[in-house]
Amino acid sequence: MKTQIAGVIIMYGLMVLLAIPLGRYIAKIYEGKKTWLDPVLNPLDKIFYKLSGIRAEREMNWKQHLLALLTINVVWFLFSMLILMNMSWLPLNPDGNPSMSADTAFNTTISFISNTNLQHYAGETGVSYLGQLVLMLFQFISAGVGMAACAVVFNAMKERSTEKLGNFYYYFVRSCTRMLLPLSVVVAILLAFNGSPMTFKGKDQLISLQGDTVHVSRGPVAAMVAIKQLGTNGGGFFGANSAVPLENPNYFTNMVENIGIALIPIAMVFALGHILNRKRFAWVIFVVMTAGFLCFVIPAIYFESKGNPAIANLGVGQQLGSMEGKEIRFGSPATAYWAIVTTTTSNGSVNAMHDSLTPLSGMFTMMGMMVNCFYGGVGVGFLNFYIFIIIAVFISGLMVGRTPEFLGKKIEAKEMKIATIVALLHTFLILAFTGLSSHMFAGDPKTYAAWLNNPGHHGFSEMLYEYTSSSANNGSEFGGLGTGVPFWNITSGIVMIISRYIPIIGPLAIAGILARKKYIPESAGTLKTDTGTFGIMIFAVIAIVAALSFFPALSLGPIAEFFSMK
Repeated sequence: MKTQIAGVIIMYGLMVLLAIPLGRYIAKIYEGKKTWLDPVLNPLDKIFYKLSGIRAEREMNWKQHLLALLTINVVWFLFSMLILMNMSWLPLNPDGNPSMSADTAFNTTISFISNTNLQHYAGETGVSYLGQLVLMLFQFISAGVGMAACAVVFNAMKERSTEKLGNFYYYFVRSCTRMLLPLSVVVAILLAFNGSPMTFKGKDQLISLQGDTVHVSRGPVAAMVAIKQLGTNGGGFFGANSAVPLENPNYFTNMVENIGIALIPIAMVFALGHILNRKRFAWVIFVVMTAGFLCFVIPAIYFESKGNPAIANLGVGQQLGSMEGKEIRFGSPATAYWAIVTTTTSNGSVNAMHDSLTPLSGMFTMMGMMVNCFYGGVGVGFLNFYIFIIIAVFISGLMVGRTPEFLGKKIEAKEMKIATIVALLHTFLILAFTGLSSHMFAGDPKTYAAWLNNPGHHGFSEMLYEYTSSSANNGSEFGGLGTGVPFWNITSGIVMIISRYIPIIGPLAIAGILARKKYIPESAGTLKTDTGTFGIMIFAVIAIVAALSFFPALSLGPIAEFFSMK
């Protein structure tokens, strides 16, 4: 067990060590400075601009950025619906997988363009290779959109007054070609050399050890797994995601994939420090995020390593910890660590079944998504954190009797109204839709019995997890919930749409409004945002606004289940 915990520490250490120089590289990309990849990728960028008729040098205000962002998402939504609903007769379908129904295609399309990758289907049987390639394209697009939006906010936070905040397409293309693409190539090569398939051939016929003939699905797996991790997408090629050896063959690939999950979200924080020339401020943000992350990951590893109390009461030894739903090649500590990393970001990939986690570990995965700003998704993770910075600055200003200021700009009523709406929307969506589904299940248990394999406290947790995952643009699930029906496809799709775009629109609007305001130089009375005191203030705001709002719901689900197992 000590060796497995050491492996977890090494994974986290490597992730941070790689994120620091990557953050410096990201800052250079968004500031237009020269990088070593320019000679290779500049011609590629120019091809994209020419084919699309884009003038990358044209500056945009925040509203124009937002219009560009929403427009490309509408176009890709229509394209995806067309492909997914006609896969059966389109090419690259050697296994003869069927087309999707309208409600499943709607859910899947929304899921992938919103960077959620919630999958109400099994990839190896529910999607053709063409469908998988289209969804893999969206994993680049959705991640690039989030990073571009974050770059706009970075630009707006600089100490000057302006309406011009760069060009959205410039940020978007460079995010894809300069970061996501080269990193994905490296990860895909590592996976392919360790056993992940990379082929367009159909199922392979093998003889099992006991002599049975089995047909094993394969396809362009390595490429899809690489971007699913690096783009905090989470959508796997197979139904069981990275618990399948073909997606995650061994402990080395488990480390590579795990490092990839939070690598760019952490690097974006360090990039902010370089762009604003406020490295200490970036470290304060990183420490607050890490403190929150540790509050979830340490107890999760402890409870999974300790084992299941219900099994212990039977006198069964659990030297390896709670191993239900886990892969022996990873062990309980690395599995618990992955579960928290994937849910504190908007990744959602799994290397075990979260439905089998012990109750409090399952609660910590949900809390990571409920808070949704401890690292978070690529780009959007910082946007969520930015909202809490604005709220913390405003409250701090009121406490000392001064007009709240952040980076030389006054925080006034309009910005606070937007920040409050964004902060409370996440809570509202989760609790309202969980309440709706609980009411429908309780109203007619016979009709809706197929929804839940586990009634009672755990069944409530399954429904709560579904909407928490949807609202956090995460995509992981408690697998005991029967989601492949129109009700779940439509309702979770609605939640994903709202929770993706409002939290992007809000920070963009706030940043754009603040950027236009007159810059006020720092004085003796200016609130210092690069101190430990302000870091504690942000953490307190997050705990009160985000975490405590969900305590009643968690009490009905995982907390009640924990005490019922004693």
